[in-house]
Amino acid sequence: MIISILFKKITDRYLIAVLLLSLPLYFFGQAEQHYSLFKPVPKEQMREMETDRPDVTESPYTVDAGHLQYETDVLRLIKDRSELKETTTLLVNQANIKLGLTQNTALQVGFQTYGRQKEKELSGESSVTEGFGDVTVRLKQNIIGNDKGDFVMAVIPYIKFPTSQFEDSRFEGGLIVPMLYKLPGEWNLGFQVEVDRLKDKDLPEMHTELLQTLTLSHSLLKGMDGIAETYYTYDFKAHELTNYINAAVQVEVAKDFKLDAGINCGLQHHSEKHFFLGASYRH
Repeated sequence: MIISILFKKITDRYLIAVLLLSLPLYFFGQAEQHYSLFKPVPKEQMREMETDRPDVTESPYTVDAGHLQYETDVLRLIKDRSELKETTTLLVNQANIKLGLTQNTALQVGFQTYGRQKEKELSGESSVTEGFGDVTVRLKQNIIGNDKGDFVMAVIPYIKFPTSQFEDSRFEGGLIVPMLYKLPGEWNLGFQVEVDRLKDKDLPEMHTELLQTLTLSHSLLKGMDGIAETYYTYDFKAHELTNYINAAVQVEVAKDFKLDAGINCGLQHHSEKHFFLGASYRH
């Protein structure tokens, strides 16, 4: 009992600690940076466009200082089943706006423009809700490899605000640590460690969850990349491990404009299945 109380107190407060510990990272390496939000990087000096989508593994690269990047699920269909109900959710324009503050720091604001959720109880009763979704604020800080090297790493603390009109939500947050290693032959190996404080699926209580990913990407054709990913989540409260696989393609339609499509499936019968079509644009 004492151990469980202590664990709850620690997890209830860890989000504050995450944000406080991340502040020094914001200033890490800023002294030598020349460009900023108000002095954008010239277009000819910008890095190649990198996106946080379509896989779960985030990109450790940041948007160039003074530039804007828009990434979105144009459409995402989510099917979920629990011990109490079946849920089908349709999201339209689940977007992430990324703004380069410095050469190694970017502010991100995510939002769900429209969501429609249908819940069907196992007894047969059903209900439909719809409207605007949650808003998420993130700060991505690159630690190493943003401009050179084969290894890239960043940290991303985030907070989600419960603004949803179509589902019961609460304040959530966590810390994401994405990494990338450039392999020979233009192969990219990505991996990510993430700790989150999340709302329980069918209850208003909270739990702590660990997520770890492994993703491999390579060019299939000129301007087209293939992505294969596996990851798992572990719920410390329910002591539940869930495994997922993810497959997607991303096509560069024009310079600084990409489209993607894919599927994300949980291997257990109770886990979510996602089907999505997305786009990314950099200005």
